[in-house]
Amino acid sequence: MRVSTIENSGELADIIVAQLNLKLEDKQNVLEIFEAAKRLEHLLNLMTGEIEILEVEKKIRTRVKKQMERSQKEYYLNEQMQAIQKELGEKDDYQAELQELELKCKQKRMAQEAKDKVMKEIKKLKMMSPMSAEATVVRNYIDWVLALPWQEYSEETHDIKNAQKILDDDHWGLEKVKERILEYLAVLSIAPKMKGPILCLVGPPGVGKTSLARSIASSLNRQFARISLGGVRDEAEIRGHRKTYVGAMPGKILQALRKVDKGNPVLLLDEIDKMANDFRGDPSSAMLEVLDPEQNVAFQDHYLELEYDLSKVMFIATANSLHTIPRPLLDRMEIINLEGYIEQEKFNIAKNYLVPKQLENHGLKDLKVSFQDTTIRNIIRSYTREAGVRSLERQIANVCRKVAKVIVMNQAVMDMKSGKKASGKIEKVKPYLVTPKKLVELLGPEKYKYGKIETANEIGLTNGMAWTEVGGDLLVVEVSVVPGKGKFTVTGQLGEVMKESCSAAMSYVRSRGPLFGFDKEYFSNIDVHIHLPEGAVPKDGPSAGIALTTSIVSAIAKIPVRRTVAMTGEISLRGRVMPIGGLKEKILAAHRGGIKIIICPKENEKDLKDIPKEVLKELKIVLVDHVDQVLINALDIKNPKELFKVQKEQDFGVRAQYLGQEQHHH
Repeated sequence: MRVSTIENSGELADIIVAQLNLKLEDKQNVLEIFEAAKRLEHLLNLMTGEIEILEVEKKIRTRVKKQMERSQKEYYLNEQMQAIQKELGEKDDYQAELQELELKCKQKRMAQEAKDKVMKEIKKLKMMSPMSAEATVVRNYIDWVLALPWQEYSEETHDIKNAQKILDDDHWGLEKVKERILEYLAVLSIAPKMKGPILCLVGPPGVGKTSLARSIASSLNRQFARISLGGVRDEAEIRGHRKTYVGAMPGKILQALRKVDKGNPVLLLDEIDKMANDFRGDPSSAMLEVLDPEQNVAFQDHYLELEYDLSKVMFIATANSLHTIPRPLLDRMEIINLEGYIEQEKFNIAKNYLVPKQLENHGLKDLKVSFQDTTIRNIIRSYTREAGVRSLERQIANVCRKVAKVIVMNQAVMDMKSGKKASGKIEKVKPYLVTPKKLVELLGPEKYKYGKIETANEIGLTNGMAWTEVGGDLLVVEVSVVPGKGKFTVTGQLGEVMKESCSAAMSYVRSRGPLFGFDKEYFSNIDVHIHLPEGAVPKDGPSAGIALTTSIVSAIAKIPVRRTVAMTGEISLRGRVMPIGGLKEKILAAHRGGIKIIICPKENEKDLKDIPKEVLKELKIVLVDHVDQVLINALDIKNPKELFKVQKEQDFGVRAQYLGQEQHHH
């Protein structure tokens, strides 16, 4: 009101300057200008500047106000949402989850190092947006660490009697393995802090290595987990990937432990001999830390980056052969050899386990189907050739299928005769006994033949004894002598060691020629041919030495070899008989083939304790340490004089006396 009534321009300028918020210097400048018009002009300039400043300030203020309004709105809405959730009794899911993880970590019994690491990761997770990729990685890591059984162990039973019963119920034979498990249990009941053993079961396929590990777990009342190592080429499969990689995970060991959720399971490392190495690393070297009781207390997985205790885990490895397992790894394990089953064991397994199981599987249990004992033996001898019982089980299943077909067909015929509609139901079935005769009808002609003794004593034909992966067998050694020029031929697909055995046997016989009544010229006028039938089957090893010698002497001296005698033993150039392996399998095969007398090295006497007593009762075991003893027992002669033609005091006389004293009958 006052400004609008002023008429004097000087006065107007002075009053307005006083109202403006100017610096002192600017006010002084206005005061110093005398002319009213100039003063007003200067004032106008100042006012324009001030207005511009105010406009910028206004812009900033409105922008700030808008931002303030938005954040206030968000804050207000968040507060409202929380109030609603509180009213409904719910929390923010993500926050609740983080709190739950924190609580879980505090309650979980685990190493302090792991606890600190998890808490650190949870703190990191709180700072992240839940939608970020990094949050998922961190979350997965926390889940893995919390899911592992750090100090959760299953309670073991140390009841040896019960454990023995479980092992015997599940498996026939395998005494050495069962004994080792019971020893471990006994020690564990006295010293509970004992570290878990690392066993390696080695044997041919189908002898029950994998199922034995399962039985061990149930006999110890522990959890069981199987890790198949066949074809594993990547070291990370054992030790895990660093968590920086996409889709990283811990290795198979920790995965198995998470699965069983106990820190002391029986872990089966199946097919440890089938691991391979390539550019991705060497998994067998990664296993070195896992299978060393001194190191696996602090096993480091690349994913966890924490020390994990594997010492309470009982590791059982299985392998078919040892030569593909690296030496350092082999050194960490206790090797238990599972030889192939002998015929009697296969018979018991088939009768007590396989036949009842297959009858039930094929719905024949209630239909009065049964197998004769002779039938089971025939399946083992004539339709399978293996160390284990897988093929045997397949053949029994084969018989069951064919029997089921016969029964159903008969029922259909009966339904037709009675004029009934085919219902498919089996009613009032006659008992069906699978006899050896029916077996040939069901399975066709025999696939395999096993060694049997000859019908008559033959010249130059001796029963040797062979060991194969699938058990023992009789191996016939044939020698033929014809007039010639001292040529020596060996046939029958023999390996290097066996060819050397043939040469050693021939050299021994030639060196002893005078004793058998042959002059030096005799050997240069004959050709000797040694042949081992079944030429398609490779044969090797030194244990046919004495059989070769007997056949050569028999062929040269024209004396038949007793058909009821079988022999095994290595020969030296001086005629000494040296020990061999696989005696148990060889003797059982000879017994099956109808042999009555077994000649074997004296140094193998200790191995006779493994042979079933009922088999030993039916055999005469002759233990020898010199070839001359072998010849006297094997050749069809009544008196040693018939063989040893030259009777020199220093040679034959002493030898005969020596033989009389040293003859060993077991």
